[in-house]
Amino acid sequence: MKPSLVLKMGQQLTMTPQLQQAIRLLQLSTLDLQQEIQEALDSNPMLERQEEGEDFDNADPLADNVELASTPAQEIPTVDTSYDEPATNMESLEQGEWNESIPNELPVDTAWEDVYQTSASSLPSNDDDDWDFTSRTSTGESLQSHLLWQLNLVPMSDTDKLIAVTLIDCINNQGYLEESIDEIVASFDPELDIEADEVEAVLHRLQHFEPAGVAARDLRECLLLQLRQLPADTEWLEQAKRLAGDYLELLASRDYSQLMRRMKLKEEELRDVIALIQSLNPRPGSQIEASEPEYVVPDVIVRKHNDRWLVELNQEAMPRLRVNPQYAGFVRRADSSADNTFMRNQLQEARWFIKSLQSRNETLMKVATQIVEHQRGFLEYGDEAMKPLVLHDIAEAVGMHESTISRVTTQKFMHTPRGIYELKYFFSSHVSTSEGGECSSTAIRAIIKKLVAAENAKKPLSDSKIAGLLEAQGIQVARRTVAKYRESLGIAPSSERKRLV
Repeated sequence: MKPSLVLKMGQQLTMTPQLQQAIRLLQLSTLDLQQEIQEALDSNPMLERQEEGEDFDNADPLADNVELASTPAQEIPTVDTSYDEPATNMESLEQGEWNESIPNELPVDTAWEDVYQTSASSLPSNDDDDWDFTSRTSTGESLQSHLLWQLNLVPMSDTDKLIAVTLIDCINNQGYLEESIDEIVASFDPELDIEADEVEAVLHRLQHFEPAGVAARDLRECLLLQLRQLPADTEWLEQAKRLAGDYLELLASRDYSQLMRRMKLKEEELRDVIALIQSLNPRPGSQIEASEPEYVVPDVIVRKHNDRWLVELNQEAMPRLRVNPQYAGFVRRADSSADNTFMRNQLQEARWFIKSLQSRNETLMKVATQIVEHQRGFLEYGDEAMKPLVLHDIAEAVGMHESTISRVTTQKFMHTPRGIYELKYFFSSHVSTSEGGECSSTAIRAIIKKLVAAENAKKPLSDSKIAGLLEAQGIQVARRTVAKYRESLGIAPSSERKRLV
């Protein structure tokens, strides 16, 4: 075959940098978007944040036909920094405010506090014994640091303190000792000649630390440690110690008849003993949290006004940006210098960034509006009125691809009168009903939760019984599907839900 030139015409979709930026901003959560905006503000001098209370510039910063060089540099208004002398007599100010005049010169080695009164009266002095810098500035405290702090208050020999530090390092976040005594003894240097009895003695001292039940080797020991620290006159204390020490397996299997027979207790008495044990904390280390709480910032706010559901963006979570008109006025169209080229590129990036943010907000509003339109029943009556909804339904309504809807609904939250929900929460599969209709899986979960809440605690409903009750309501669902929905709700099986009433 001879090589030849062929001219063809065709169309193809190209991912431009602007489109890539818009897609990336679209899938960011609110917190990630705020961080992205802050990075853009720090790196691009053409971008500025619209502060609250300022009049927003109505001129379109995205228009290409805006004359950037219309404001010469010499005509930029300057800020008048002069001010009039206040008419207030400084000598008549109240006590606690300045009543001195500022001298022109100060003596050498003069401190500010020697001449002027400080307004930061809330700051503590160095002589304040109650001031604890660590407790007021630290973000959190771990369980290990809390135990080490208590260890420093206990008189111990150097060897015992070494053993105690090693034991504290072996305690997990739940408060349990993960390593056995033999493994801890083997970890020490043989020259120290540390025996298992010494480690056991130090462990017993650590088990008296706060929180109660810490450094236990299993659940039985954890409960017994907490029971031993209760006052001696606590009602049913001895029976609770016996139950936790000898019959914990029967309590875990909900075999109440065996417990009553072996402990020789009546049903009401056994109920009180179990209530005392249930008041204990099986994970004592969880009382001390070192992590900071994570807050959810809603992207969309839904409220009802005059019998209509209104959808609006959370303006506090969406900072308003604009192109700095002063810096934009420095750009010259005919200038090809390096400085002017840099400013022109920064201006173009600022325009693209603002346009991508506007596109993100518009897409988010379209999707949220359609979700509210489909799920009016949920907003009015709750989970049981949730309708089946898939990504294709919203994509068809707004004229977008399903992948775009998936990006919009990921890590985006809606604030409703019923609470804050992720947008994906409103999407669910459907189950057929006996009348030929459809029921949302979210509504089925709500019904299952309602049935379990109203069941007899002595005879909890099995999955087969729940499936039968759902079928009586016209919802055709299999037993294994009920088990899957029950597990997703965090509801234990019927054998573990049995209680004494």
